[in-house]
Amino acid sequence: MSVFVANESGTPVDEDDLVALARHVLGELGVAPMAELSILLVDPMAMESLHVRWMNEPGATDVLAFPMDELEGTRMTHPGDDDPPEPALLGDVVLCPAVATKQAETAGHTMQEELHLLCTHGVLHLLGYDHAEPEEEQAMFREQARLLASWRARASG
Repeated sequence: MSVFVANESGTPVDEDDLVALARHVLGELGVAPMAELSILLVDPMAMESLHVRWMNEPGATDVLAFPMDELEGTRMTHPGDDDPPEPALLGDVVLCPAVATKQAETAGHTMQEELHLLCTHGVLHLLGYDHAEPEEEQAMFREQARLLASWRARASG
């Protein structure tokens, strides 16, 4: 899987760690190795501009996800499948480290842990998860918790 990171936020972030996390999440979800994902880190002003433009909501937010291609063909093939998965550009996950820092302080963990949560959340959105309805929210947040737990277990083991 190709994961590209561009840090335009002005905040130092462990970019290699975000790439490893994104690859872990995509692998756990069975996304084909030919898939591509971009992670963009921006400052609050840029995030607010995106938030207003695409969500029609004021203020900087923590994460936005912009899916690119159809999800068809992005899952791994199973034994017996004849067609290999097609290369696919999944889309962009946009993170705001400044907002993540404030949220991390409130939650009582590090900015990096908050970025892990937000990146995982963004990737799930790219793959079709949503939380508009209560059932969707339960499914998405359960999957998010599972993925973060497996990431922490992998990182500590």
